Amino acid sequence: MAYLRQFLHDDVPCWGLVRTALGYVLLDRFGLACFIDRVEGRDAWGRADLLSRLARRRPGIVRRAESDLRRLAVARVRRAGLPRLLQRQFPDGFDYFNVGHSNLTDRVLGGVKGAGGRVHVLVHDVIPLEHPDFQRAGTVATFEAKMRRVSAWSDWVIYNSEDTRSRARKALNAMGRVPPDVVAYLGTDLPTPDSSALPDGLPPSGPYFVTVGTLEPRKNHAFLLDLWEEMGPSVPPLFLCGSRGWNNDRLFARLDALPPDHPVRELPGLGDAALAALVQGASGALFPSLAEGFGFPPLEAAQLGTRVLCNDLEVLHEFLGENAVYAPVSDRYLWINVLNEWAEKPKGAYGAMSFVGPGWDQHFKTVLRSRW
Repeated sequence: MAYLRQFLHDDVPCWGLVRTALGYVLLDRFGLACFIDRVEGRDAWGRADLLSRLARRRPGIVRRAESDLRRLAVARVRRAGLPRLLQRQFPDGFDYFNVGHSNLTDRVLGGVKGAGGRVHVLVHDVIPLEHPDFQRAGTVATFEAKMRRVSAWSDWVIYNSEDTRSRARKALNAMGRVPPDVVAYLGTDLPTPDSSALPDGLPPSGPYFVTVGTLEPRKNHAFLLDLWEEMGPSVPPLFLCGSRGWNNDRLFARLDALPPDHPVRELPGLGDAALAALVQGASGALFPSLAEGFGFPPLEAAQLGTRVLCNDLEVLHEFLGENAVYAPVSDRYLWINVLNEWAEKPKGAYGAMSFVGPGWDQHFKTVLRSRW
């Protein structure tokens, strides 16, 4: 969304390439503006068209969205026709930005290169290659294939951190080619906290802690559950703010077995303003994650003025600096000491936190200055 907003704001001609169930559609600036209006709720998606019946297994809202994209498109082709479409529309060359780890296929990247385009890919992390045990079945091979295409086809790679660049370069070097690259920290769009949007009874009147993130093994929620069991019945509440993910049946069984009055509580599906209010009011935000490519939740928590306790990961040191407490998850005693101290002392006991994280303006200055 940040890239879409930036390109619509710039005075450089821009287009959007969208893969649908029936092939690819190309949107011009007007089509992209209409698309973002629908995504952000200013306009409603239209009705599904007749072609959408050919994609009956896709959710209804997806069929409506793809129908609108076909109506807004300046051109559309079946999948095999993508190279011809790009050559016809952009005979003088173009820059293709892929920022989501999707569509990293030979058809797309090869089509772009074959049409004289330059490929720019944002790599978020290479965690599936470093920690395959954390991934869904079958996804590691798919991710490795994507990175091999990045190695082969990319003109420029954008990394979200020096740590990600270092790790990715090792992987790409083993694949045969390390493309030129640049590090550009991601920006944040902090919502305005709104405690009135929280469910009844929240936030609690006393101290409490939060952790934000999908309940997947890499985020290490089991470690927090162990700490809360060890700390005893008088421990403050802990709110797990995130949906249930994958490969985590043991954790889910533990959570399902907790009594209704247990201090650990799941809070999936909170809106942005409600979540920001809950994080801002917490005695601390906890992140025992075992691996990160960047780490939006601790960055956002620090910017909201909340104390951050996290695993001792190099990437978090890189952009949080002294605005967090780092404790290796191998040191349970240190974690418990910090939690007890923070529960007893209000957030302002050490002085008000004032931390401004990286912004999108600097990100795009770095990325767009480097693309040539």
